[in-house]
Amino acid sequence: MHAAKPRLLSLDAFRGMTIAAMFLVNNPGDWAHIYPPLAHAAWSGWTLTDCIFPFFLFIVGVSLQLSIANKTDLPEHRRLHYSKLLRRAATIFLIGLVLNFIPSFDLLSLRIPGVLQRIALTIMLAGAILIYFTWRQQCAWIFAILIFYTGVMLLVPAPDAEGVWGRGVLEPGRDFGAWLDRSLMEGHLWKKSRTWDPEGLFSTLPATASVLFGVLTGRFLGSAIPPRQQVFALIIFGIVCILLGQVMDHYLMPINKSLWTSSFCVLMTGWAVLTFTVFYYLLDASTSLHLKQRMRTLNLPFTMYGLNALFLFALASLLAKLMGFIQIGQSDGSVMSLQKTLFTPLTTLPISAYNASLLFAILFNLLMLTIAYLMWKKSWFIKV
Repeated sequence: MHAAKPRLLSLDAFRGMTIAAMFLVNNPGDWAHIYPPLAHAAWSGWTLTDCIFPFFLFIVGVSLQLSIANKTDLPEHRRLHYSKLLRRAATIFLIGLVLNFIPSFDLLSLRIPGVLQRIALTIMLAGAILIYFTWRQQCAWIFAILIFYTGVMLLVPAPDAEGVWGRGVLEPGRDFGAWLDRSLMEGHLWKKSRTWDPEGLFSTLPATASVLFGVLTGRFLGSAIPPRQQVFALIIFGIVCILLGQVMDHYLMPINKSLWTSSFCVLMTGWAVLTFTVFYYLLDASTSLHLKQRMRTLNLPFTMYGLNALFLFALASLLAKLMGFIQIGQSDGSVMSLQKTLFTPLTTLPISAYNASLLFAILFNLLMLTIAYLMWKKSWFIKV
């Protein structure tokens, strides 16, 4: 029997901060009035918003390692745990499809890729590598995945939506991954582009590498190395990844979230490691009990979010869709969506259009935090 390690409150808080940021950027009052850091980069480059999804995938990897550590010593144990992971991945994938099905309810145009679908696929792929390979082999898998993805994207010719062939063309809808998505899922891609998808199939490979970086971090946290030395090593690793990502951006592939380029994967891993390390030191690794207790109290809202992260994300997505779908009759006989009905009073406040839009996102976040608090208070922790 292996002694159970105490739960990392820092991981829960980091997860909760990531989900809170996701709610903030996904639910503005008006998409035409968004502060630049709260919007994705138009194509290459990155903003704070582009950090959110890779942060969450990194957290998925850490969580996978901590939940499976020391439980796959025997072949039958490996099969048992991987079958559990497959069931979990299938459930998450199905939830993502159901959310995409709402509100059009049209199977012919149902978007197959999505955030939850990518999470599910990375759990399936990274979970297999975690369970059946050693940590050194996991490192080799990361290198192999990123080298393979980079090589194919830069060297393999592919046609764009108009049939024009190109090699290494990393423009919207013209890369190898976009061609593959159109070949396998034409008519079922992101409706704003239709010729490519930001959660496409091929770019799920480097996204899996992001999860594997989290797996290795989780293994390092479970080692016998003293916490303060772990903090120092994580800071160094994070800085190295950030610098390496910038070098790769200049000499290899541009930093691009939609393509999940290798440079984006490495750069975001660096920022994820550094951000998590701050939480880890303050909430778990510090030798000051007073500091840890104070930080745990201040981060309790994030922790409440983090304990039900996937459920709250799915609920928030459903609520946002319903607010856009439900129509409310107005006094002049016109109709307006519930979202716009709720947002319109904020536009009458003596603040800028950008601040009104941001205020709506903050109020939406407070609604989700209230739900998270009630679930935490009643000890309702919904696991998938």
